[in-house]
Amino acid sequence: MSPVRHSSEENVLSFSNRLVAFSVAAALSLAVACAPSTVGTGTAPVATRGSFSNINHVVVLYLENRSFDNLYGEFEGADGIAGLAPEKYRQVDLAGKPYAMLPQAPDSHLPPDLPNAPFAIERFIPSNAPTRDLVHRYYQEQSQIDGGQMDRFTVVSDAQGLTMGHYHTAGLPLAAEAKQYTLADRFFHAAFGGSFFNHIYLVSAAAPVFMNAPTAMRAKFDASGKLAIDGAVTPDGFVVNTSFSVNQPHPGWAAKETLVPSQTMPTIGDRLSDKGVTWAWYSGGWDDAIAGHADSLFQYHHQPFIYFRNYADGTPGRTAHLRDEREFIAAARTGTLPAVSFVKPIGESNEHPGYADLISGERHTLELINAVRGGPNWKDVVIIVTYDENGGFWDHVAPPKVDRWGPGSRVPAIIISPFAKRGFIDHTTYDTMSILALIEHRFGLSPLGTRDAAANDMSGAFDFTAR
Repeated sequence: MSPVRHSSEENVLSFSNRLVAFSVAAALSLAVACAPSTVGTGTAPVATRGSFSNINHVVVLYLENRSFDNLYGEFEGADGIAGLAPEKYRQVDLAGKPYAMLPQAPDSHLPPDLPNAPFAIERFIPSNAPTRDLVHRYYQEQSQIDGGQMDRFTVVSDAQGLTMGHYHTAGLPLAAEAKQYTLADRFFHAAFGGSFFNHIYLVSAAAPVFMNAPTAMRAKFDASGKLAIDGAVTPDGFVVNTSFSVNQPHPGWAAKETLVPSQTMPTIGDRLSDKGVTWAWYSGGWDDAIAGHADSLFQYHHQPFIYFRNYADGTPGRTAHLRDEREFIAAARTGTLPAVSFVKPIGESNEHPGYADLISGERHTLELINAVRGGPNWKDVVIIVTYDENGGFWDHVAPPKVDRWGPGSRVPAIIISPFAKRGFIDHTTYDTMSILALIEHRFGLSPLGTRDAAANDMSGAFDFTAR
């Protein structure tokens, strides 16, 4: 049976009433914790930053919505699901009582008698078919994490028991890359919630602001501090859930008053340009979207630079740096990659549950990797394959407690390079800000904020001595 395609990131408001039982204190338990950050205290041997001078090209392949346990929970030697004690995975209901069986959404295509434990999705839905989508939003993820207990993913989800599903790692096309090079098994996505916020955070290390957002867009809390109405904007004016830019491209149906104004904080693109370092954001379907006939699976909120003034409509920055994915493939094959490339596949190839299947996305990503690996730039490149966020899927490792915005749950990260340690699992604590730290340290850039300034720079994944 073909799974129903359901977009819960944009159509979650009807589900938000289930969160009323959670207080702000519970929902924000990670964000307001006073515990010091563990990001920046790596456990793996770290190469000197000067060794980064061997790297002349950084490529970031930014995929969608998978937790580490969802894809690499069976990876031998990694901190995965094998041998976990029940208290590490059991999900609880609103009253805090463990489920006897995992509850299932009507359109999940999963049986109602699955035990309260991780299960293989392929038993019921093949990996080349999409599952339904799962809620993945700012306040909801914090409630799911539950102060590090990681036990409310099912109860705070419209997909219910699907949150505990995983894939057999050995059958994943990208698992062979992880086995050959370096897999990071303590890499967390930067910001709580969904794709929009994490894309913005990837390029700016900051939360976007919309101080004059309409009342209807704002989250609301009752007098006792409980979330009463979910929204895209926090009560104090930060945009944390899916919203569209005032700049093109954005969907034609988006009301003008809801469009996020151009942001003015610095981005990694600005830092690179100021230093004279070449860079580009390559997006699948970009040319069609800006021509006014976007593909039905082109995701407007996956284009972070369009939210910033320096890359607004008609600016030189947009012309110079926002490109179509086809140009990336051509540059990789001819050896003309910029120093830094961010690559965002179009919807059908990005692995997002609901509208994309896993295998098609992995095969497309391999095509991108092979375009680089077969080209002249391979000799001095590092490719980082990672995911914007967990997509609502459970992971058993609690994220470090850093600040109000994150980091969120653990996601996969694969480091592919002639300089990457071979057959290595890097247990250092990283998050998406570690990508910024690597770029900043390699090219001598000032950090964008406190998060990237403190982040481990992924040095533990490299061995430059053999070159």
